[in-house]
Parts: sequence; C-alpha cells; structure tokens
Amino acid sequence: MPPNPKSKALDAARRAQADFEKTQEQLERHVHTRRESFERAKAAGATLREIGEVVGLHHTRVGQIVRGE
Repeated sequence: MPPNPKSKALDAARRAQADFEKTQEQLERHVHTRRESFERAKAAGATLREIGEVVGLHHTRVGQIVRGE
C-alpha cells in the first residue's frame, strides 16, 4: 500500500532538514577555511587590498572576514 500524503510530506520534511543541516556544516567549514587562508596571506605579507584583488572582494570586506565579522 502506498504511503499516505501526510507520511510522504513528513518524510520530505525530514530529508529537507537533513540536507539543510549538512549544507550548513559544509558552509561553516568553508567560512573557516576562507578566514584561515586570508589570515595566512596576511601573515605572509599580503595587504588586505592585495587579498581583495585576488579574491574579488573589497579590502574592507577582507578585513571584516579576517577579524571574524
């Protein structure tokens, strides 16, 4: 017997939430990796303007990212 509409909808909601959580975790890892890479470039002598030019962001945004904002 096929699942009823309520059961199908709940299964879809469960899957959507699981996908959302997985995506959030991936995003958090990427945010952390980006910040670390900007910090390494700065520690190696690159200016915020140089980093911004390379990655396509304004230097003030790069500074915010480095500061964790």
